[in-house]
Amino acid sequence: MADPGGGAVYNGTPHNQSAADCHGGNCWKNGVVKESQQNGNSNFYRPIVESFEEAPLHVMVFTYLGYGIGTLFGYLRDFLRNSGIEKCNAAVEREEQKDFVPLYQNFENFYIRNIYMRIRDNWNRPICSAPGAVFDVMERVTDDYNWTFRFTGRIIKDVINMGSYNFLGLAAKYDESMRTVKEVIETYGLGVGSTRQEMGTLDKHKELEDLVAKFLNVEAAMVFGMGFATNSMNIPALVGKGCLILSDELNHASLVLGARLSGATIRIFKHNNVQSLEKLLRDAVIYGQPRTRRAWRKILILVEGIYSMEGSIVHLPDIVALKKKYKAYLYMDEAHSIGSVGPTGRGVVEFFGLDPRDIDVYMGTFTKSFGAAGGYIAGRKDLVDYLRTHSHSAAYGTSMSPPVAEQIIRVMKLIMGLDGSTEGLQRVQQLAKNTRYFRQRLSKMGFIVYGNEESPVVPLLLYMPAKVAAFARHLLNRKIGVVVVGFPATPLAEARARFCVSAAHTQEMLDTVLEALDEMGDLLNVKYSRNRKSARPELYDEMSFELED
Repeated sequence: MADPGGGAVYNGTPHNQSAADCHGGNCWKNGVVKESQQNGNSNFYRPIVESFEEAPLHVMVFTYLGYGIGTLFGYLRDFLRNSGIEKCNAAVEREEQKDFVPLYQNFENFYIRNIYMRIRDNWNRPICSAPGAVFDVMERVTDDYNWTFRFTGRIIKDVINMGSYNFLGLAAKYDESMRTVKEVIETYGLGVGSTRQEMGTLDKHKELEDLVAKFLNVEAAMVFGMGFATNSMNIPALVGKGCLILSDELNHASLVLGARLSGATIRIFKHNNVQSLEKLLRDAVIYGQPRTRRAWRKILILVEGIYSMEGSIVHLPDIVALKKKYKAYLYMDEAHSIGSVGPTGRGVVEFFGLDPRDIDVYMGTFTKSFGAAGGYIAGRKDLVDYLRTHSHSAAYGTSMSPPVAEQIIRVMKLIMGLDGSTEGLQRVQQLAKNTRYFRQRLSKMGFIVYGNEESPVVPLLLYMPAKVAAFARHLLNRKIGVVVVGFPATPLAEARARFCVSAAHTQEMLDTVLEALDEMGDLLNVKYSRNRKSARPELYDEMSFELED
């Protein structure tokens, strides 16, 4: 993706690197390393090319104006409901409980009652097939303005799937390659019925953990039955009171919950901003804990590989450099990046050509590229051994289902080429090809598209809530399934459609989607791109500074 000014964007700042900037073989500019290390050998530097373009002023004005008018009409309708003039379909306390303290504050539901309900039909659409490149959607209609729905009995067949995290196209209906999964079901059954610490550890779990460690090139790994719980239940086992967590402001809810449950002090740094992170690290080292000024027991940096709402890739070389400089620990969530980026699908460490030992805690899920469920924690053997006894998920969470474990083993062997074929590598390469093609075409059409040019998560900015609803409805009529996202999952004025590109998408499918998007962009007037600078310069434009090696 081209920078608005015509050059590549390195950490959000266009610049050219000269030989004079290099010292001792490692070159730094704006906190970006020019030569990385992998397994102790010099490798390559991959520039960070990202785009976060601002919307024209009139678009933002009309967006806020739309929310303002919606809020005013919301208060009016609440008044009519309370007066009995308009029927209230929202959940209310029972009459016999009117003297009780309310279970929740009425205003907490204001947005849902008056704005979300108008466009609610765009979410929670049931599908009735495997989430492959195409899927089938159950048709539903509403008779009371989206308060309730009823199914018509009609199935919308062969809808192009642009919303599932099926990056490698491996979440598909049964074929002969899944024969081993079928055999595992016949041998082990569907469930385990116990935790890992009791009677829920199978030989399949051990086989999978060894394979994950080999895939990531680390000492050991541990798998869990739920991806969300992998974060929320393991972070509290690693840090606690007296520790400091430095979290990217756009981290996933599972990371946020895990940080809060830990009891550690949490401080937020601006998204992918090295200067913001370094300031927090420097202050943490200099001033220590509040009041006592004692040194922090641990400092843990929480980041993601690919940010699922922004489509951006973590600036890992910069963060690794800061981690080493200030002797902190790095916890990286690769839920969206494992299997989807890197020459062989091994995630952002391979993407940047770094040494796997630079990451203290690897976390990832099997729910995206692997077409399965669950998550993993990987790294040094002593870290994994510690979690086997201290993780709440290991002590209280049911073990991963045997057929799910076998599905992951099958897919991971496919990606690694251990099945004797090159199909896995071909899928990784096809995903990268589809991603670049789709992103470049959208940018040329004039849409504002966020994120890294290599990210298969593609946010297309729509801004106005009415256009969000119309966008999804019209595309479904064209048999294209998309995910639209708005507040509170995004900032209030940055509603968007989020496309997930898959290796299973053919050129014809992508062209069909792009043709429909081109027409929809003209119909709804959402081609806002003017190749202008970021709306959030404090996040993406950093002053030049050099880090110590």
